[in-house]
Amino acid sequence: MNISSKERNVLRTLAGRVREISTLPVMAERRRLWYRHNALKGERPLVLSFPEGAWDEIAPASLCECEDALLRGWEYSLRQRIYMHEVINDDNVIEPFLDIEFGMWRGDVGFPAKHTHGANRGSFVWEPPIKDLAKDIPRLKPCDFTFDKAAWQRKFEIAHDIVGDIITPRPWSKFMLSMSAPPRAVHLLGVEYYSLAMYDVPELLHELMRFLMNEDARYIEYLEHEGLLWLNNGDDYVGSGGIAYTDELPQKDHRPGMPVRLRDVWGSAQAQDTLGISPDMFREFILPYQQPLMERFGLSSYGCCEPLDKRLDALFTVKTLRRIAVSPWADQDVCAAKMGTKYIFSRKPNPTMVCAQFNENEIHEDIRKTLAIAGTLTLEIILKDTHTVQNDTRRIPQWVAIAREEIDAYCSRR
Repeated sequence: MNISSKERNVLRTLAGRVREISTLPVMAERRRLWYRHNALKGERPLVLSFPEGAWDEIAPASLCECEDALLRGWEYSLRQRIYMHEVINDDNVIEPFLDIEFGMWRGDVGFPAKHTHGANRGSFVWEPPIKDLAKDIPRLKPCDFTFDKAAWQRKFEIAHDIVGDIITPRPWSKFMLSMSAPPRAVHLLGVEYYSLAMYDVPELLHELMRFLMNEDARYIEYLEHEGLLWLNNGDDYVGSGGIAYTDELPQKDHRPGMPVRLRDVWGSAQAQDTLGISPDMFREFILPYQQPLMERFGLSSYGCCEPLDKRLDALFTVKTLRRIAVSPWADQDVCAAKMGTKYIFSRKPNPTMVCAQFNENEIHEDIRKTLAIAGTLTLEIILKDTHTVQNDTRRIPQWVAIAREEIDAYCSRR
């Protein structure tokens, strides 16, 4: 690989800035707060913001100077982390790492689906490939795992050569350990057929769900057996939001240099595709195909955009559960009353307040309401699903500033 002196200098300069930021006292304090927070001993509500789709507007990749695609991706990652500190200034911790994406590919189960995407990051539609469970279940096949370990290790070698004396290259994947049987079932059947199958052909739907759960089990067992797990107990993204710092993982019997096991890491699950399903149906058709796998992890998170207030009693049976998403459509009062001090109240405000019309009074009131309801619970407020900010680069840092203002005012009254 030919790396120009310009590309090398760009990456080393950015890596140096990331290391400099990582040593700031504020990062040590945030790190300490996250450890307390995830141990359910939080000292104050914590605030996070993930620009997601809005990155294209606030800090576009066109700013990058590297020409090689791999190096350009690393450059963009470093620039984003610097931007998080210098502009957004939430409670994310900047650590001295360069993330090397884990390039695992999971094939389909014999039924590929055709997707049609809209323009400009718009919505997509797909054609569910399974039309008749009775006919198609016998045709299901285990998916293939494709992973070029040599190519991945080569990326590490390149990264070490360029910036390894400044920051540490590490493996990274956002959703690798998410137990996905329900969303995959919806993907295969479509929302309508999936929902009706619970009434029309429940035994066949259970058969499909067992197959998909076993596929998830086969996948995580493969990762464990092949030594492709790594500790995610630091500044790692957990579930649908939240930071992973914990001294409860790895397990006490794990020693440095030992292979990482499932019980040494955080896992997650969600079922946002099934939000119209009743609590009883959730107990029968969804959670049983996630819970056994979630309990193989050391700690776990649950939820994304689905409202979980009517599913909490079922979720409380998951032994490793620590973080629960409280989506914009969840009843916060019910969640606070039921979750109490046993779980992290992971509040996700409605992103339209930032993505559409930015009304500061509305944002103040929304955060104030959450603080009043959550009270002394272990609360995190996470802005995500921000797929646009209408090209207004001020919106996300303004939202963070408002959240901090309301939190400071609330804590001063406690």
